[in-house]
Amino acid sequence: MPVPPNHVVQASAKAAMHAIAQTISARSTERTIADDARRILTGMGLPQTWYYGCHAFVLLGSRSCLSQSGREYRPADEPVGHHNLVTIDLSPCEGSIWGDYARSLCVEEGRVAADPVSPEFRDGLDVEAELHRRMVRFVTPQTTFHELHTFANEAISGFGYENLDFMGNVGHSIATRREDRLYIEQDNGRHLSEVSCFTFEPHIRRRGGRWGFKREDIYFFDNGECLLL
Repeated sequence: MPVPPNHVVQASAKAAMHAIAQTISARSTERTIADDARRILTGMGLPQTWYYGCHAFVLLGSRSCLSQSGREYRPADEPVGHHNLVTIDLSPCEGSIWGDYARSLCVEEGRVAADPVSPEFRDGLDVEAELHRRMVRFVTPQTTFHELHTFANEAISGFGYENLDFMGNVGHSIATRREDRLYIEQDNGRHLSEVSCFTFEPHIRRRGGRWGFKREDIYFFDNGECLLL
């Protein structure tokens, strides 16, 4: 299978995330980060978003565990401060071609830390990365969305974390219309091979913890192998 055309928009989303991280300070808020994200994406030639007019879904601090649809999302004005977790979910598009990319950024001493010192931060990032590695090893083109949902949630629980998603899913297909998305959810018997590519984006919190972590990437199959877009 050829590489899906989404790779160009997705590459821009990844570059935008790096640029956005450089703008974050102790005085930043969800609102200012979302505004910077829109400005940066527009400067890259991506002024549009496919996600309910929400270019950047930003959650931080007390809201990092919040899960809601972009239809209801409104950025808050809580400052980042010197120690915080900032999750940014970017949804740019070029016409009907989507990108979808999210990362949780750890703020220490008022700046985004590429290699955080906090054990809570390090553990959350490590668990997210391991969930993605395990997913890639598990899936085949014949894996169903239901089977991946079950596998992911068992892995999340095994790490001592919980799934925070308000719909209980851990990702969705990449489509050209929002209403055509297939979710990685219980009882969805469709096969992953039925879509050109899909996201994996567990939103998780350690049981009893305060931080909600997310890591989202797009994947596709090539000769039966699951690859990162």
